[in-house]
Amino acid sequence: MASAARPSCIKVGLKGPAILNNPRFNKGSGFSRKERDDFGLRGRLPYAVDTLDEQVARAYQQFSDRTNALSKNSFLQSMKSQNWVLYYSLLQRNLTEMFPIVYTPTEADAIAQYSHLFRRSEGLYLSAPHIDTMEEDFLDACEGRKLDLIVVSDAEAILGIGDQGSGGIGISSAKAVIYTLTAGVDPSQALPVTLDVGTNNEDLLNDDLYVGYREKRLRGKGYDDFVEKFVALVKKHQPQCLLHFEDFGVSNAQRLLAKYRDQHSIFNDDIQGTGAVTLAALQAAISVTKSKIEDQRIVIFGSGSAGLGIARQLRDAMKLSSSSLSDDEASRNFWLVDKYGLIKKSLGDKIREEIEPAFIRDEQDWGDGETHLSDVVKRVKPTVLIGTSTHPGAFTEEVIKEMSKHVERPIIFPLSNPTRLCEVQPKDANEWSNGKALMATGSPFDPVEIPGSKKKYIIAECNNALIYPGLGLGTILSRAKVMTDKMIVAGAKRLSELAPAMKDPAEALLPEFGGMYSISFSNPS
Repeated sequence: MASAARPSCIKVGLKGPAILNNPRFNKGSGFSRKERDDFGLRGRLPYAVDTLDEQVARAYQQFSDRTNALSKNSFLQSMKSQNWVLYYSLLQRNLTEMFPIVYTPTEADAIAQYSHLFRRSEGLYLSAPHIDTMEEDFLDACEGRKLDLIVVSDAEAILGIGDQGSGGIGISSAKAVIYTLTAGVDPSQALPVTLDVGTNNEDLLNDDLYVGYREKRLRGKGYDDFVEKFVALVKKHQPQCLLHFEDFGVSNAQRLLAKYRDQHSIFNDDIQGTGAVTLAALQAAISVTKSKIEDQRIVIFGSGSAGLGIARQLRDAMKLSSSSLSDDEASRNFWLVDKYGLIKKSLGDKIREEIEPAFIRDEQDWGDGETHLSDVVKRVKPTVLIGTSTHPGAFTEEVIKEMSKHVERPIIFPLSNPTRLCEVQPKDANEWSNGKALMATGSPFDPVEIPGSKKKYIIAECNNALIYPGLGLGTILSRAKVMTDKMIVAGAKRLSELAPAMKDPAEALLPEFGGMYSISFSNPS
């Protein structure tokens, strides 16, 4: 475990059904004869004493009997609420198969149906009407615990499916699970939290079974006061824990990170995590193209939290790579495009305030008319095309072929997830680029045929889960007071060094998920 050394034996004052109903201590059919005597379990369990291997084999068979991804997700969720050791053992041994079930893309569907699937609580629910008792509720959840990790979401921008209200606890819980699986964080020292400040999702507001606060989202001072009180409680009562922000809306994510990142050890996965894993994939790609990061021409389609986070992270890496580059100079290597077209000064109040002036293009270079993605690709001749738009099919055949005219190995990252929201299907990008595209995606895709070769090109999954557990682990172990940009860039560099493409240009730009545990604990050679 990532925490300080835990005792090999823990005194437990539970007996009978109390211990069987406690997922931390329940061992199911694995309790020994002596344990059954000591804890009053003889008549409460079948006679056989099973090894963990036998329990995992039974659980895997039950998992396999489920006929669709959502039912498999529900099965695993139920197991987690019963027996942590069995749950994590099953996942650890079948990580490649089960990761898409407990995280993207299946977890998005589970969160969308959270109120209909709800059986029992799985973390801390802080609701807007209870702001006056927030400290009492927080302390109740943390009683007797020195936490290493708190994962919090206000659920406004969940996994590409938007506002999910109180269902946001699902993403906080899933992220905490991944920290345990891949970085060894003790689940008893992790706390998933949802800030239930209402929802603007009309489907939820009109759903008779909705379990959250049935009002429109708090905005302005009311929202800021609620978040401020929560962060203050973390700083006061859990000063050494890592606070992981997850799936906050575009109007809040960056400003909250900027406000609090120097006050506590805080990490925003959608901004910093997405930027870091994209940087790692790009560093592997430019090792194939034998170019420098500061020489890339980068078009980003989709300028929300993820797109801006990527732009800022890549810009930081450019500045570290070439110390002579200023912020403004490095920013000129980026062209940001959203639903209104290229972000340029004539868009006026359509430009969100989170977008820095350095990223906004001058009219004299582009004119007053609309400038959409295909126009930008023709003019810029990008070496890198990144999608964070959740606009499926945005990278058309015209766009890919135009890019491929001017670049020997176009770097194409359609990162929107879940799968159905991807900007281009990898098989299409592969065909339209005549097999030259270097690709990474936000969700898992099957390998594609390499023209004229018997080999297949493995599509790297550019998923934050490859990097945030390792970054979090380092922060927890070092008890760092803040997580700095240099720490994140160093983590991305190390991840890129583990990419198969660094040894064989025909291989994937990122490591496979099956080795995430070793990735988190990797040291530079």
